[in-house]
Amino acid sequence: MPNPHLPAAVFAMNPAHLPELLPPHLMSRLGELVRIDPAFVVRDFTDPAARAALAEAEILITGWGCPHIGAEALAAAPRLHTVLHAAGSVRNLIGEDAWRRGLTVSSAVQANALPVAEYTLAAILLAGKDAFGLRERFRAERVYPASTDYADIGNLGRRVGVIGASRVGRRLLELLRPFEFSVMLHDPYVDDAEAAALGAVPMSLEELLRASDIVSLHAPDIPQTYRMLDRDRLALIRDGGVLINTSRGALVDPEALTDELVGGRLSAVLDVTEPEPLPTGSPLYRLPNVFLTPHIAGSLGNELERLGRTVVEELVRLGAGLQLAHPVHRADLTISA
Repeated sequence: MPNPHLPAAVFAMNPAHLPELLPPHLMSRLGELVRIDPAFVVRDFTDPAARAALAEAEILITGWGCPHIGAEALAAAPRLHTVLHAAGSVRNLIGEDAWRRGLTVSSAVQANALPVAEYTLAAILLAGKDAFGLRERFRAERVYPASTDYADIGNLGRRVGVIGASRVGRRLLELLRPFEFSVMLHDPYVDDAEAAALGAVPMSLEELLRASDIVSLHAPDIPQTYRMLDRDRLALIRDGGVLINTSRGALVDPEALTDELVGGRLSAVLDVTEPEPLPTGSPLYRLPNVFLTPHIAGSLGNELERLGRTVVEELVRLGAGLQLAHPVHRADLTISA
């Protein structure tokens, strides 16, 4: 029998994700911390069964596919005080009414940042060796290039520009430290001393674009960053430069980027695009200088367990009366995703 002294919790997400987020050992641990029905997952806050569960819920454990938490959901959940999100951004999840109620909100965005940074590191290392371009050439010609074709290839001293000291950006900067790269950073909220502590040379956006061989985007998708890489700024990247985007497609002017890539002046590693997915006729699917992946950099497969573990760890802290490790505050969303 569930312990009646434990707080009541309810899952709200796409139930397909639940077994990956909370495999049996984590689900068992969760049951020691809250009263929750592991077989009941809310998809619609207006459903009668959902409303009955929400009437007792103090904690909502959310994930991808959770309905918007607005006035209607709050009215059905008068005891709700905490939302633990087993995914990344809560920008479109938590409504203004929820913030006004003063809900405590936590997100697994830090855990989700880890595989994105790992993917980006791999992309940087492979781009520095021109692995993507040489693979296409090798497939077409089926002979090794001449040694003179490798003159501009290699990662020793490669100039890497990181745009955005977000959680992903900061983790990437950590991962870059063992390598002999020249690393630059643009982030308007990071001063020179902090940039140096992160292992990067601070630069304006325009300076970074001019100086970098490889540019990696890690800024949040907020109004201030919409189309931050427009046609003029893309033109600042040196000939033969590589753009890596594991953030959001909205940060880049899609027509301008397509023109640069079709013309062959730049190459790109794109895990995100705008629109997403691209239309079936987009030239980016077939260009040899574009490495296109279907939004896989974030947590997938067995990586989802890390997100569920974050929720369990937050519940442990909550039960011990400690501050949450990964809180989200309404003010944070003006400069973060």
